[in-house]
Amino acid sequence: MPLTSAPPLSSAPSDARLASAASATSRLVSIDALRGLVIVFMLLDHVRETFFMHHQVTDPMVVADTSPALFFSRALAHLCAPVFIFLAGLSAFLYGHRQPDGRRAATVFLVQRGIFLVVLELTVVNFAWTFQWPPQVVYLQVIWVIGLSMLALALLLWLPRGVLVVLGLLLVAGHNLLDGVHFPAGHVLHVPWAVLHDRGWLAVGEGLRMRTSYPLLPWIGVIALGYAAGPWFAAGADAGQRRRRLLTWSVGALLLFVLLRWLNVYGDRPWTPGSTPLETVMGILNVTKYPPSLLFVALTLGIGLALLAAFERVPARAGWLRVLVAFGAAPMFFYVLHLYVLRVLYTGALELWGPNQGRYFGFDAMWQVWLGTIVLAALLYVPVRAFGAFKARRKDLAWLRFL
Repeated sequence: MPLTSAPPLSSAPSDARLASAASATSRLVSIDALRGLVIVFMLLDHVRETFFMHHQVTDPMVVADTSPALFFSRALAHLCAPVFIFLAGLSAFLYGHRQPDGRRAATVFLVQRGIFLVVLELTVVNFAWTFQWPPQVVYLQVIWVIGLSMLALALLLWLPRGVLVVLGLLLVAGHNLLDGVHFPAGHVLHVPWAVLHDRGWLAVGEGLRMRTSYPLLPWIGVIALGYAAGPWFAAGADAGQRRRRLLTWSVGALLLFVLLRWLNVYGDRPWTPGSTPLETVMGILNVTKYPPSLLFVALTLGIGLALLAAFERVPARAGWLRVLVAFGAAPMFFYVLHLYVLRVLYTGALELWGPNQGRYFGFDAMWQVWLGTIVLAALLYVPVRAFGAFKARRKDLAWLRFL
């Protein structure tokens, strides 16, 4: 119904208007719900990193030396960065779509938020990890790479949508061809290449090092694909067609993962059969995150897209869904809050009881990590929900968009 037309004589909404409202709610709730789910997985991984430090894992994990409980708990966290960055691109499109000047508004938003996230990583987030000021080590992690990906997308979104899709797929699928390219410290390309593709350490003056934990190049491809998927979620888009597209791309990505893993020739480090069937499955799923291999992205985004389609079919009144939506509606607030809560809890436990795992204080088993995650998620739900409600209520405060 056109905005300027008169409302129907009856005060009851028509079936068509109800269907349209339900579609709009489901498409937006599904985005927050998926983001909230991976936030819980992220919390699990950070509880592990905080209270299970005596049993650290490498990347890829050494399957023979890693218990299944630890392996699969860590593997769940693989969903986090691809989903966050894909949804960042999707959200940028939806933000611009609601503005009268479209792509220009999205560009300004991406530049502002990208710079904000880079600065946040270098200061507030890094201090939460190290509790050192001035810092001796700066870890350039997921917030950093989301910020840089947004700055890149601010330029790329002006390309035709088809070109953006092709470029995104080329970056995701083709960057593994560059795995053998390295530049030693002191080389003019060492620093830019460490940021773009080759994870490593950078010396910055005396007494300060930076770790490029999340090389940028493939993540630009992921955020570009998220932005290109935006029209599927635009107001008025057909919900059934959107779900079919999500499932088609999901199945395609997962089939690509299976095919390339079976061929074992490209897209990640080769896997070898384990001593047991379970170890073989773990070996197949043990994909490289830093930088994210083609198979890493195919597996994680394949699952993420399927979840996004599935969440649209869950009734919005479902209690567990509302919990996920509350987490997903205030992601940056949750991220910063949980880092400082974990740091305070760990420091307090170490002061009260001292180390009980070598030089660390920590849990004895992964089930305790899971239980700690559930308890902490329940405690954090109240302030995160309150902040999300405040954010929704105060649309006049533009800075809240960044949180």
